[in-house]
Amino acid sequence: MAQELGVSILLLGDSDVGKSSFLARLTLGAQENNDGLPPYELPRLLDSNQPFEFNMHIRGNRHRFYFYDTSSPTNYSLIQPDVVILCYDISNRSSLESLGQRWRHELQTHFNYDEALPVIVLGLKRDLRREWTQEEREKLKGATIMPQEGLLMAQQMRCDMYVECSAMTGELFKEAIEDIAKTAGKKWSEGGGRTEGGCIVM
Repeated sequence: MAQELGVSILLLGDSDVGKSSFLARLTLGAQENNDGLPPYELPRLLDSNQPFEFNMHIRGNRHRFYFYDTSSPTNYSLIQPDVVILCYDISNRSSLESLGQRWRHELQTHFNYDEALPVIVLGLKRDLRREWTQEEREKLKGATIMPQEGLLMAQQMRCDMYVECSAMTGELFKEAIEDIAKTAGKKWSEGGGRTEGGCIVM
């Protein structure tokens, strides 16, 4: 009989980066519409209903994931999660910079109780990424964020993984959830998370 494991996951990041849409997309499953257009409307989730619960089978074990957002009725700094996901908006450069400043500080201040804590950087709103203009390429800095920039931030923060997806189109959503689930397993593995050079790009 498969063992059921409970995993609490906390999403941190600036407001409006897409955390709520990501959680709402979880309620619809992981299908992707090939033409890139959403054939659905994302449901509206109530903050008061947190944590949001989802089930998944991993390596023969049934996992129940409890997702919390920073808008949780419980002060997020009081939650002791098994996994932290640092979220930013790929179309908003300041939200990535905020990870290395505000949210890095929050992580170290409130969640540094366990060096085995797995930490993931998640780029949201992938569908809003735009190619850089010639001027932006010359400056090596555009309005939207390229994958290598998100990966660099994750490496600098010694995170376990960097992933991207779009909640609106479903692009890479299934892969992101699978990688989040695999990283959550590090909580119970030898060595844990936040290891040197431990970041993986999807």
